[in-house]
Order: sequence, then C-alpha cells, then structure tokens
Amino acid sequence: MAGDCAVVWFRRDLRLDDNPAWAAATSAHASVLAVFVLDPRLVGPSGPARRDRLFGDLRALQQRLRDLGGDLLVRAGDPVDVIPATALEFSVGTVYVNLDVSPFAVERDAAVRQALDAGGVGWNGQWGTLVHPPGAVRTAAGGLSQVFTPFHKVWARTAWTQWPEAGRAAVLAVSGESIPSGGPYPFVADHHGTAAQPGELGAGARLIAAADRADRYADERNTPSIHGTSELSADLKFGTISPRTAAQVIGESTPGRAALVRQLAWRDWYAHLLHATPALVHSPMKPQYAAITWLDDDAGFLAWTEGRTGFPFVDAGMRQLRATGWMHNRVRMVTASFLVKNLLVDWRRGEAYFRHVLVDADTSQNVGNWQWVAGTGPDASPYNRIFNPVLQGQRFDPDGAYIRTWVPELSDLDAVSIHEPWAAGPLDLAAVGFTLGVDYPSPIIDLRESRQRALATYEAVRPGR
Repeated sequence: MAGDCAVVWFRRDLRLDDNPAWAAATSAHASVLAVFVLDPRLVGPSGPARRDRLFGDLRALQQRLRDLGGDLLVRAGDPVDVIPATALEFSVGTVYVNLDVSPFAVERDAAVRQALDAGGVGWNGQWGTLVHPPGAVRTAAGGLSQVFTPFHKVWARTAWTQWPEAGRAAVLAVSGESIPSGGPYPFVADHHGTAAQPGELGAGARLIAAADRADRYADERNTPSIHGTSELSADLKFGTISPRTAAQVIGESTPGRAALVRQLAWRDWYAHLLHATPALVHSPMKPQYAAITWLDDDAGFLAWTEGRTGFPFVDAGMRQLRATGWMHNRVRMVTASFLVKNLLVDWRRGEAYFRHVLVDADTSQNVGNWQWVAGTGPDASPYNRIFNPVLQGQRFDPDGAYIRTWVPELSDLDAVSIHEPWAAGPLDLAAVGFTLGVDYPSPIIDLRESRQRALATYEAVRPGR
C-alpha cells in the first residue's frame, strides 16, 4: 500500500530479530517509523549503570536501523503526548508495540491507546517480551497457578504462539534528539570482544557463551566467583534478545540446559502473576503478612546498601551491586533475606533499592523474587526460610574468592576466618595485620537472635495461631 506508514514504538524490545511488533509492522505496511521515547519517569529513577546500558543498546539499535537505510527517532517526554503527536505528524495509521506487564506500563499504554483512538490511529500489541503471553499457561480449572512447579509443567508443554515474519517495509530515516552518551556500556561480567558490545550483536555473543557453558549450569549456578549463570538478565530486560531465542538456542538436551531454560519459566510466571495481580508491587500476595510490624532501621538499611554489615558474604554482594549494577542470583537471595529476616526491614524498601540500582531491574522479576524471599508471595515454602549468610558463604564461596574480590580488606584472612572474622582469635587476626571493628565492621546484629525475632514476628500474624 503506497504511502501506508506505521510506527514501531520500541520499549523493552531493542532488537529487530525475533521481534513480533517489528515483524508485524514491516510485513503489513509500506514504511515504518522506528520511535523511542525517553520518558523522564523511567530514565530519571534509573541508576547510572542501567541508564548507560539503555543508552548503549539504543545506539546499537539506531545503527542497525541506519544500516537498513533508516534511523531511530528519539524524542523525550511523556509518551501519552509524544506518540499521538508523532503519529499525527507522519500520518501514521497504526502504532505497533511489544506489551509489558508492570502496572506502570499497563496504565501508560492504556492512556496512549485512548489518545490514539481519539485521533483515529490503530494499536497493535504483541507479546515479544515473554516466552508465553499472560493467559496462555493455565491450570485445569482455567486459573493461574500460585505454585511454580505445576505452572512450569504446563508452561513446558504449551505451544509457542506463531509470530509474524518480518517484511520488507522501508524504514524512515528520521532522527530526533541525540541519544545521551552515558558512561561505559555496562555488561554483566568481565566480557571481552563482541560479548562486550551493546545491542543484538553483543547479546548474541553472550547467548552463545551462555549456551557453551549451559551443560554445567546446574553445578555452577550457585558459585558467585565464576561465570556460572547465563548473564543474560540485562539483555532480557532491555530485549536485545528474545526469551524464545534464548530458550531455543540453549535447549533442554541435558540437565544443565533444562535447568537454565527453567529460569525462563520462572520469568514468565512472575510476569503472569503481576499481570493478573498488579497490587503485588506494593502488597503481599499472602494478605496476613500485611500486618507485619517492620522495623524502621535506617542505620541498618544504610549499612546494608553500603556493604558494611559485618557479614562478608552479604557485604561482598552489596558492594558488587554498587560497583557494577549487577549481583549474582544466589547472593541476591542471601542479601535480601538478611535485610528482611535478620534486620526485619520491609521487603518493599529493599525491592525499591534493587530496582533503582540493578542494570537488569525488571518490575515483575524484582517484586516476585523479593516476595519469594520475604515469604509473602506465591510460594509453597514456609515463612521460616531464613538464609544464614555465614553458612551460605561457606557453602557457595568456600575458599572466599568472591569475598576477596569485593571485600579486599579481608583478603589476607584464611578460608575459614574470611567468612566469620569475629570468630577468629585476636592473635590470628593480628598476625595478618587485621583488627576487627577497625579494618572491617563488627557484625551489626546477632544472627541467632535476629532469626528468632523474625520467626516470632511472622508467627504473630499467622492465621489460626
């Protein structure tokens, strides 16, 4: 159709390959206009690492579009104003998007769609952000499982939705605001070469690297000192790779590969839960836990964020997060448990901090995982799961390699003392020139006492007690 133009509004799908919104638009229209809106409500609250990651991926997408003879139109402002105005300016008939599940995104999209409807512009929403769209994985009774294992069983046998094939539409060469340069493009670990590149090229290299070590995933995933996880979370967050591509390339031919693909099912589950129950962002799924009396421990919270709690495994994780915008998954669980269960600080406070700092911050995943740790969410495990940070460190960082990397003041301690320096004798510490409370903080709480306090606090709000 000559002169027929559509907008593809990019959000969390900064790629052209395996992108259903892009494919649908380019196959149904003669020309497409690629648009990204720098929404200050999203860019502003983001930590520096996430902003740099976004800007790097945007520049990579822009270059990909320029290679096709087009460009990426970048405009700043509220999408409710920017998208309808852009559609009017370029006589656009339809706006194509890949949908998201966060309450913010759902409310924003509803407002944009209403404004487009008023101007006679169509809306085409796809689900290029998940393996299966919300509503596709149901129990026999037609509901959404509140327990992961039965969800995963259905998820694994559910056929993928057929996505459209990309077409040959012309990409308009229209540019707007320049993409901020930001700092160095942050990637998960010490990648080199193409794996350190932004956008689809880097994501593809990272996926190949993840697939190469996937057979070892089940054995290595909990060791934070090595590259034992997929390290694809930021690529999935920004959509430089699709979760379906990741699942297809990794496959499930070995236990390690199956365990890794299973993580994509967890990702879908949390997204489906938040889509069905938007209040999960601020309310516990188990309503009895809304009555918990949390502590306003500002000093403890600050020590936690700065990695100076006196518990080396916790502090290593929090320092890694501050320095890189990323933290190993096992350590995320331990640090979150320490804040909620040992310090008895409201899980929502920790969730908000992680969502600000993490490169890969994804609302549904962040909220789901924090509620899982807090025991307030959809979880078959009891509320009394409390990770002991010393035992966790001894088990998953036995030689202290991870701690030595991020808490260098403990580097000279042996593999036993490095996990609990307060238990070492003063002479042993003095022999390596180390003074507890001077070179490194003493523990800010007693693990045994804080555990008992948490159990009593949760027990007090249990129904039928």
